[in-house]
Amino acid sequence: MLADQPNTERYDVEPVNSPKKRQPLYAKRTKIFPKRTNGTFRKFKWLVMLITLGIYYITPWLRWDRGPFAPDQAVLIDLEHRRFFFFFIEIWPQEFYYVAGMLVMAGIGLFLVTSTVGRAWCGYACPQTVWVDLFLVVERSIEGDRNARMKLDAAPYSANKLVKRIAKHAIWLAIGVVTGGAWIFYFADAPTLLQEVVTFQAPAVAYITIALLTATTYTFGGLMREQVCTYMCPWPRIQGAMLDEHSLTVTYNDWRGEPRSRHAKKAIAEGKPVGDCVDCNACVVVCPMGIDIRDGQQLECITCALCIDACDDVMTKLGKEKGLISYATLNDYNQNMAISMGTGGVAQPARIRDSLTGKLIAGIKHTSWRSIVRPRTIVYFIGWAAIGLAMLTVLSLRSPLAVNVLHDRNPLYVVLKDGTVRNGYDVKVLNMTPEPRTVTLHLDGLPGGTISLADSRGATEQSIEFELEPDKVLPLRLYVHAQPADLHDLPAHFRILVDSTDGLHVVTDANFEAPGKSR
Repeated sequence: MLADQPNTERYDVEPVNSPKKRQPLYAKRTKIFPKRTNGTFRKFKWLVMLITLGIYYITPWLRWDRGPFAPDQAVLIDLEHRRFFFFFIEIWPQEFYYVAGMLVMAGIGLFLVTSTVGRAWCGYACPQTVWVDLFLVVERSIEGDRNARMKLDAAPYSANKLVKRIAKHAIWLAIGVVTGGAWIFYFADAPTLLQEVVTFQAPAVAYITIALLTATTYTFGGLMREQVCTYMCPWPRIQGAMLDEHSLTVTYNDWRGEPRSRHAKKAIAEGKPVGDCVDCNACVVVCPMGIDIRDGQQLECITCALCIDACDDVMTKLGKEKGLISYATLNDYNQNMAISMGTGGVAQPARIRDSLTGKLIAGIKHTSWRSIVRPRTIVYFIGWAAIGLAMLTVLSLRSPLAVNVLHDRNPLYVVLKDGTVRNGYDVKVLNMTPEPRTVTLHLDGLPGGTISLADSRGATEQSIEFELEPDKVLPLRLYVHAQPADLHDLPAHFRILVDSTDGLHVVTDANFEAPGKSR
């Protein structure tokens, strides 16, 4: 305990990752034992963890009625039939641009979040962060908080230590199995696949996938933890290009905290300047990345803000304003530092406080929502929203009935013995709804044109009626016949029309080739 800082404990801890003392690239991992903290950001992280894990584990079990001809799983990546179902939306392979659009939106969204609030994705919603938090919950429940875990780790193996370690790792492996199991349920009917998995009747790829994801979840979340973020993830190195002087990042406000002192009363009595930081190391001991935020911005920092909660708790106990560590922009930090330093080049705590009340002076810059809304973030948001709006518009206007036509390349045409010219086409009619359809195919714009199918033995008709199966593609070998005398321009342009009995109507353009002056 500090002699003149009541209710403030000083933690004996050194940052594992420090810019002042970088470890060799191949150094053995130094274990980090983050202490549990409470506060606004910790509660927010609990909420995000519950929501994200809930979405991941529960989504494959949600049902969505699409009728008797389609799967009733709300979210399903049906690789066998090449479909992606998302509640009322069904995506076909030729509509992959929707997936591309979502990936672009995810990228722009990540740029938007990073330029606004730094690595908030890393600190709150990244799968690595979420699963590490979950594994830490298990570890703390079995082995205790930081001191108890450190004591257990340093102790020789005993029956008690062995039981706790086996229990912890067994639960970690179980979480890995459930994680891998949840993933495979997105690719098949979840209840059916679960029954097949537990009765050992599932395909081998299901067990291989579960084993791989179990291994990666266990290794990344339980054994490697912060090393994944520091050495494997490229985003810490990319984020530097996304940040600017108006981006919010977790910041130690040394214009207020320095010079730090463990014995403030004694230093003040001696006439020395004293900042608000009491060097208790609370911010270091709760950091899951093992850094000291007081060393400034670092590649390892994921801006989880747990150090803010820890420091705010200490400031409250000392009767001082919260925010010694806070989300702040570089622009605001520089303005406040200029006030604190004045012309002397050294931070002077007296310059930022009212001499009568002891409170921070009115000139201190506090970060507000206006820091978020600026031209750069507006441009990102407009781009992100425009892509989303364009995708929704195209999705809402698309027809559930489609037709694709491909003209024969060789030969372009065939002249029959009666002088009629015949062109061949490969036609695919798509029924993109989970219900059967009756449709009629006919021509428009080709004088005297008739059609026949490859298996019709030469009989030609003005139109052909056929049935479409639900969520299926009907391939047709279509022949179009016409008399050369009826054709004025070559190639002749016409349209193939497909009409369904429920009012849907689709049209595609085609060319008809014939001997004579063409092109």
